[in-house]
Amino acid sequence: MKPAVFLDRDGTLNEEVDYLCDPEQLALIPGSAAAVARLNTRGIPVVVVTNQSGIGRGKYNWQDFAAVMSRMDTFLALENARIDAVYASPHHELGQGEYAVADHPDRKPNPGMLLRAAEEHGLDLSRSWMVGDKAVDLEAGRRAGCRVALVRTGYGHSVDAAGADLVAMDLAEAVDRILATWP
Repeated sequence: MKPAVFLDRDGTLNEEVDYLCDPEQLALIPGSAAAVARLNTRGIPVVVVTNQSGIGRGKYNWQDFAAVMSRMDTFLALENARIDAVYASPHHELGQGEYAVADHPDRKPNPGMLLRAAEEHGLDLSRSWMVGDKAVDLEAGRRAGCRVALVRTGYGHSVDAAGADLVAMDLAEAVDRILATWP
């Protein structure tokens, strides 16, 4: 089993856009693609775990989500970077139909997406990191048994850093500091 780096998407990898569903609105945070490439070069799996309540609320659909992720893949590939797996939770208390679940195991701060990724990809959560810009990201990582890093991009500038193992200005700095802790 190997360690991984779990990344929140919006506000961590890409600029925060409310209910991002148009690939044309996607803008990577400067340095994030290169940071992912550094993880890839070291053979460390990179897994995106993202709450996507906009799907559950009917604001956009899975095809829109896939289109945004496809554009992200294209942007990352320009810097020889890739995401190894993506997990998304559409659940929310204000969701519609099957997605109307207030406390679904996959919705962060619950650790379900991380636990599933670990099982499906043979990942060692105790040696892994969760990086995000919100308290729910940090809590999900902690509950999964990971170390956690808060980035000050997205909503991170106003999040209390208490309980974070690492606080960084952005993903690039977080990855540099995480890599410095691994052999």
